[in-house]
Amino acid sequence: MQEEIKKVYFSIGEVAEMFEVNTSLLRYWEKEFDTIKPYKNKKGNRYFTLNDIETIRTIHYLTKTKGYTLQGAKDAMKNNLEKETQNAKIADTLAKVKNILLEIKEEL
Repeated sequence: MQEEIKKVYFSIGEVAEMFEVNTSLLRYWEKEFDTIKPYKNKKGNRYFTLNDIETIRTIHYLTKTKGYTLQGAKDAMKNNLEKETQNAKIADTLAKVKNILLEIKEEL
């Protein structure tokens, strides 16, 4: 049995597509949140790790789903990062389940 190879780095375009946001928003969040630290090559291209993506998922959840301001998101992550990260994961999973159910409904 062959082990699945997992990506270590994701380009800014791939991450933007994951969250359906512009790359400029990701660059802005990078400036605003010191916890997002993508690797930059000599050309300046950003490559995000899975940890960066988890942080972006939490920021996206707080700002886009919950309607927090950036300062509100910073405060929430500062006060209870683990809880907010878990909530973001749950919301992401529920959105995926919803999409699957809508696809099934369309087939019926």
